[in-house]
Amino acid sequence: METVTLTINDQPITVSQDTTIWEAADSVGITIPTLCHSPKLRPVAVCRVCAVEVENSRTMPAACIRQVEEGMVVHTNTEKVQRARKTLVELLLSEHPSPCSQHKTTQDCELELLGEQMEITAPRFNSTEMPSSPQPRPLDESSPVIAVDLNACILCDRCIRACDEVQVNNVIGRAKKGHNTHIAFDTDVPMGESTCVSCGECMAACPTGALVNKPITENLGTDEKTVDSVCPYCGVGCGVTYHVQDNKIAQVAGRDDGHTEGRLCVKGRYGYDYSHHPQRLTVPLIRKDEAYPKEALSADFKTYREFRRSLRSPEWNERIRDTFREASWDEALDLTARRLVDMKKANGSEALAGFGSAKVTNEEAYLFQKLVRVVFGTNNVDHCTRLCHASSVAALMETIGSGAVSNIFQEALDTDVIFVIGSNTNDNHPVAATYFKQAAQQGVTLIVLDPRRPPMADHADYYVRFKPGTDVALLNGLMHVILRDGLHDDAFIRDRTENFESLKELVNSYDPETTAKITGIPADLIEKVARVYGRAGDAMIFWGMGISQHTTGTDNARCLISLCLLTGHIGRHGNGLHPLRGQNNVQGASDVGLIPMALPGYQSVTDDAIRSKFEDAWGVTLDPNPGLTVVEIMHSVLDGEIKAMLMMGENPFLSDPNMNKVRKALQTMEFLAVQDIFLTETAEFADVILPASTAAEKTGTYVNTNRMVQLGRQAITPPGAARIDGDILIDLANRMLALEDSDRSWSYDSPEDVWNEIVPLTPIFEGITYDDMRERTMIWPGNQQVIFTDTFPLGRGKFVPAQFAPADELPDPEYPFVLNTGRILQHWHTGTMTRRTKALDELAPEPFVEISPQDLESLGATEGGWLRVSSRRGTITLRSKTSTRVSNGSVFIPFHFKEAAANLLTNDALDPFGKIPEFKFCAIKVEKAVTPE
Repeated sequence: METVTLTINDQPITVSQDTTIWEAADSVGITIPTLCHSPKLRPVAVCRVCAVEVENSRTMPAACIRQVEEGMVVHTNTEKVQRARKTLVELLLSEHPSPCSQHKTTQDCELELLGEQMEITAPRFNSTEMPSSPQPRPLDESSPVIAVDLNACILCDRCIRACDEVQVNNVIGRAKKGHNTHIAFDTDVPMGESTCVSCGECMAACPTGALVNKPITENLGTDEKTVDSVCPYCGVGCGVTYHVQDNKIAQVAGRDDGHTEGRLCVKGRYGYDYSHHPQRLTVPLIRKDEAYPKEALSADFKTYREFRRSLRSPEWNERIRDTFREASWDEALDLTARRLVDMKKANGSEALAGFGSAKVTNEEAYLFQKLVRVVFGTNNVDHCTRLCHASSVAALMETIGSGAVSNIFQEALDTDVIFVIGSNTNDNHPVAATYFKQAAQQGVTLIVLDPRRPPMADHADYYVRFKPGTDVALLNGLMHVILRDGLHDDAFIRDRTENFESLKELVNSYDPETTAKITGIPADLIEKVARVYGRAGDAMIFWGMGISQHTTGTDNARCLISLCLLTGHIGRHGNGLHPLRGQNNVQGASDVGLIPMALPGYQSVTDDAIRSKFEDAWGVTLDPNPGLTVVEIMHSVLDGEIKAMLMMGENPFLSDPNMNKVRKALQTMEFLAVQDIFLTETAEFADVILPASTAAEKTGTYVNTNRMVQLGRQAITPPGAARIDGDILIDLANRMLALEDSDRSWSYDSPEDVWNEIVPLTPIFEGITYDDMRERTMIWPGNQQVIFTDTFPLGRGKFVPAQFAPADELPDPEYPFVLNTGRILQHWHTGTMTRRTKALDELAPEPFVEISPQDLESLGATEGGWLRVSSRRGTITLRSKTSTRVSNGSVFIPFHFKEAAANLLTNDALDPFGKIPEFKFCAIKVEKAVTPE
């Protein structure tokens, strides 16, 4: 890029020729005030406050849009500039309610601050005296999260550009003309009735009190501190800044950390008041002797409102007191330690198991798996990765030798083709979705493939709706066309892969016509999509649980990897494979060994040399056999083999498939200790409950979907007697070791001490220190954004061909529909946190079954009416929601809602390789219902 030299306020500056005057001035610390401009947004120069004088120019150009020229001489603060700037600010203030709501509360309305700097005490212009002056507009309080006061709006358009350019939601625009011009949502409807997804990007961009946050927590004091941390929700791992008052989270802002650039979704910005919810566990609980046999405490509450009222009612409190009694930490931990040790002595280590959590820090996940392996003496330890990307990791380990993503998702902006399959990215990874939408807006070709049409398809060049469960056939068909048309990368295949001939032979039978019959996709569309991906110079593949949560999930992932290897789209910037991780630390929890077949760093428990390394470090002999996975553990409980468990931050009662079987297992288990922040549906079956901490209440590290290791910092302290999860685990380990007369004990002074133990044992984290993470985001391994550049951990990438096979349970005349389950934007996992968050609960208060208009009509039912949905495992009743997103014969149910638990219906058949259940496909029947059962 060529450079030019100009002078600003007598200071010579050399910058690239595409730089604006404002950017040139900012680069050397010269401040030019603005109102409509933000460095994150496209400059539009509607406020003209940044006007400057340029010598030999007849006008005063806006510095935010005027590009520099060689020899240009600029003056930013002459009397002429000051006079014009002050007049503009006075005109804006004349129609502005001073102080506006923002300036009253946070004193940072940019217009009023500018007026104060210019010493404008009262504007010379009085808008009320103007005959055409607009009438005051009523406040719009319709959104649960943002208050709209158009009287404070200065029509800077920052909200429009933030919505259109950053989040790419296209909700906000201008309406009417002249003095009646105003910011409008959709077709000028109240914000809460519009298609707004409540991400808050418009509010964050607004310079005045026109768009302001409604407080997360009410009635707080004035003392405030800010703490930089990491969002506790999905695997994107957005940077956040907590604003804390009275030990409560008052507001949350996006942190411009160089990773997600301050972007947030509705959960990441407004989903935090669960930390202060009155139902928080604040003291240990022990089940009373008379409260056996175990039953679900909330079993009697069928509808959402009954369920919610019950959790706040005296009846619910009485029910808890009838079942559990309060205890001291010493009593609760001593009882837990004694029962676990007794079970181990009587039945062997294999009678014990542990479910860890993808929500806790790396340090806590590491301590949990160490507790199970070292103190319990078994590898029966797992977490929710088994329910999301286990099949993806199994395929990646088999074909390239690493379960890691090859490239970060932000590289979608730098590729030619984005291939998204089995991912409702807008709902599950909203901030990652903004980069995909931006890329499409900038001309990158976007291909979206999914049986249920995701919102991302609205931005796609090609949307491919295939029959549920036919992913393997579809991907084999694409590879057939690529090979037939010679679009594969011969050199890459020759130099970096093996077993190509086997793949070539298998996909030969998947010609477009045959594939069309299996998948329901027109043959010409299969050919078009294959050619677009095959001809791309650079291409990235992203997938979600629509790929992994099948009995054929590993085969699905094998095919995606083969598609990538076939075209050589890996090992370079803007290329590669990226399974989008689900929970905030599912990547990190797996990295530090919270899985049954591998020690930290994905080092096999069956490898003698690796096991010896950990035995030396931990001072104990380790079990050489892989442990059981999540669903296998529950089956083993029912078989009488596993008798006692510790569960930390997991809620398998709602998250695991075939809920009736899970219920029976929880009732059958001889001893269950649950460590959690609320009395979850699973904790209702516990013998001992240990009150734990939220993400905002602890310090530790997390790994996001990009392999980025980030430091989360404690912002508030746990309520009552609740404790930090890591401290609970250390205390429990030491009590169990003492009961076993061991001369060993655990001693850690801080999470950093635990991290310093992890790193030498875990090669992928080599060189990453807390000091590094305090300064910046790190990426494993070796801070490499792109990996597999020259070789794969296996040496060569391996083609593993997969033959199409149907789902485990197909529709039939009795159960003619196909059920798909998943998340919605406003809620998270089993709803433990989000359903106790006021705004999120208001935005999405009830369960629903999404069904096509034609299917609803054929049932004789109406929109919003009750439907009865049944599988071979159970029945739920919930309201209908018509949508063309689902095809005829398919329905979708979110799994967050206990009163209509989707996993009462789902099939617990497992993928034979990843051991993941088939959440995305089972046969059901749907019937009209009069009232909820």
